[in-house]
Amino acid sequence: MRNLLNLLLTITFFLSSNLILAQNVEPVDKNKIANGGYDFVSYITDNAAVKGSKEFTHEINGVKYQFASAEHKELFKSNPEKYLPVCDGYCAWGVAEKGVKVPVNPETFKVIDEKIYLFFNGELNGKPLNTLPEWNKNESVLLKQLPGKWSKLK
Repeated sequence: MRNLLNLLLTITFFLSSNLILAQNVEPVDKNKIANGGYDFVSYITDNAAVKGSKEFTHEINGVKYQFASAEHKELFKSNPEKYLPVCDGYCAWGVAEKGVKVPVNPETFKVIDEKIYLFFNGELNGKPLNTLPEWNKNESVLLKQLPGKWSKLK
């Protein structure tokens, strides 16, 4: 019975921690950490969403950027503009399609021409919504719309 209880607790913890990781985040949280602590460099160098570490933090204008390694931190420091996402980390689809700033799921992203595009992926009005497939359906049009819509929201 004790083993069954431990198994259930482990499964519950695993599921809840995955849900926590998959939550949508504002570009900068109340602790001034960017992108939920995810490493912007890893999106481009590894094509992966990788959680950064407090150990490898770099601060610019009061915002803390976290990285998975010292190498990623140094790459970012040498050229931050290369690694910062479009729309200052808001959902690219939300800006281009709806003209609004929407938080993102740091694990839902796309790299296009070495630029990072982040997307909302979660529940909206009780229904699941992942804006990346919506973006992919009309990417060429949305890429053209994005700069004008973003300049109105800045």
